[in-house]
Amino acid sequence: MKKYSLLLICVILLLPQLVQAETRYVTDIFKITMRSGESTSHKIMRMLDSGSTVNVISTNPANGYSKVRIGAAEGYVLTRQLMNQPSARTQLDSMRKEIEALKAAPGELRTNLANLQKDHRKLKQAHKSLLEIKNKQEQELQSIQRTASNAIRISNERNELRKQVADLTREVEDFKQENRDLSNEATRDWFLIGAGVIIAGILIGLILPHLRFQRRRNSWGSL
Repeated sequence: MKKYSLLLICVILLLPQLVQAETRYVTDIFKITMRSGESTSHKIMRMLDSGSTVNVISTNPANGYSKVRIGAAEGYVLTRQLMNQPSARTQLDSMRKEIEALKAAPGELRTNLANLQKDHRKLKQAHKSLLEIKNKQEQELQSIQRTASNAIRISNERNELRKQVADLTREVEDFKQENRDLSNEATRDWFLIGAGVIIAGILIGLILPHLRFQRRRNSWGSL
């Protein structure tokens, strides 16, 4: 029986070290004391305001104290002065803030909506401008393509005309050469005709006196 009693006492003494740290809240009293030990004889380290959040490191059910940490400081407070939920004052303040936020929300939403509508109008205008620029660029591209096509066609026509001009130039030169040849032949023919006429004249000039002299002799013989 004594063994069980000693074991129970050991469990009770070790129980505060086995309890894991958990979050608690200072009770809804204006301030509580955080001491350096687990009794009122220990020094008060600081006063904790109602609603302050502390981390419970361990709890000692035997004397009703809990070891807590707040920030970098550690100390002991009465376990009954801690709550699992925030204090009513803290919850009320939180609810008031939420209510104020909800009251302000419609105004903020209207402002955000107005800003979004303004941005939407700007984006629509920018989109319209971009579409106009795109259409203009497409028209310019089509014009450039038509110009390029016309340039190619004109270049082809120019090359064809150059070829035709070259052919006509050769034909003209051929005609000129033929005309020169014909002119030379005509000149030669006229030269030959003139020469023939001259020769014929000379021959006639040589023959004609003999004919006249022979006629005279014949006429004298008849006498």
